[in-house]
Amino acid sequence: MPYEVRIPNLGESVTEGVIVRWAKQDGELVGPDDVLLELETDKASTELPAGYAGVLRILKQQGETVAVGDVVALLDDAAGRPAARPAAAVTAPPPPAVAEPHPDATSARSATSSPTRPAGPGPLSPAVRRLVTEHDLDPAVIPASGKGGRLTKEDILTHLARASAPKAPPARALAAVPAQPAPSRLQPAQAPALPQVDGEERVPMGRIRKRIAERLVQAQRTAAILTTFNEIDMSGVLALRAQHKDRFRETHGIGLGFMSFFARACIAALRQIPAINAEIRGDEIVYKHFVHLGVAVGTPQGLVVPVVHHADRLSFAEIEREIERLAGLARTGKLTIDDLSRGTFTISNGGVYGSLLSTPILNPPQCGILGMHKIEKRPVVVADEIVVRPMMYVALSYDHRIVDGEQAVTFLVRVKERLEDPARLLLEI
Repeated sequence: MPYEVRIPNLGESVTEGVIVRWAKQDGELVGPDDVLLELETDKASTELPAGYAGVLRILKQQGETVAVGDVVALLDDAAGRPAARPAAAVTAPPPPAVAEPHPDATSARSATSSPTRPAGPGPLSPAVRRLVTEHDLDPAVIPASGKGGRLTKEDILTHLARASAPKAPPARALAAVPAQPAPSRLQPAQAPALPQVDGEERVPMGRIRKRIAERLVQAQRTAAILTTFNEIDMSGVLALRAQHKDRFRETHGIGLGFMSFFARACIAALRQIPAINAEIRGDEIVYKHFVHLGVAVGTPQGLVVPVVHHADRLSFAEIEREIERLAGLARTGKLTIDDLSRGTFTISNGGVYGSLLSTPILNPPQCGILGMHKIEKRPVVVADEIVVRPMMYVALSYDHRIVDGEQAVTFLVRVKERLEDPARLLLEI
């Protein structure tokens, strides 16, 4: 009996994803450890291994939205002999959705539940298929300019631009149109789609980018975000790092960066101000007696925040090693759902891009995020004398529903004190 390849549990709050690509071809013999497909969810991209040896029979195509538990392929275990594809998998339409789809995946899921269209001018790419489904188009009537008569994204956009050109409707047709109800005051009316003009390029928003946008708007709407600032004299950290970075690398096999200093300083400050490491659940405040530290990383797909779990138990070297591992996975799209889950506090370093000052946005349900910035030499007063010191502005954004201003300021002062005297980090005082 063929082995069913199902979409596994994808982690907290993730119920579906899009098949970005099939790593194996239909009818190909695969091994149990072979990667079958790449799945993009609203948190990360992940690869799905076969888990079984056999001949691959693909049931869900590239670009389709699939839910947890869906059967996406079959593996025939008949020693490499291709098995007949089950009739139900070929002829039966996808089952109706049982649960409401995630808001940012409604348009993608409609592609799964809509009736099969005519074959039209050759196979459709994922981008073209999404446009066809979104605008309810018939690909068979759209002129195709691609190689081998295939439809391209530009063909679809050109067709939409022509279709959106204003036309004078017949008088009798106008009279037959019923009056449209006024738009709901709870939902703003959607702006009509505008034709594409020269110099524009329209690219469908990816699921990860949609999720980033959704979470940022959620944070702004649901939390009382306030930001407080301070500045840190980085002389002590720079001197300590310059003195020991070579020996540190020889001993631990990893570079000594700034992030481990800030991580340890924040962990110590969170112990003193536990409200910044808490979250709101319903009518309760949940205090965390551990630190799962989120570290913001820029990737080609957007900003992601992998999590250093139990960072409060790790040494400088272990923190640096884990951050390097997670950053590497993030930039290659290999982060797992667990790598992105359960964060309690986040550090974001805009200084690597040259930012001098910013107000970071919370990563829900966390109620605190620290923004690091560029180190810049500035004149400061020390012992009634003007001296030049390497200074960094830091910003703490926090949820004012939980954290009072006094607590936020105290937290930043504790971080500042430990970084300006980094021996305190080593002595844990």
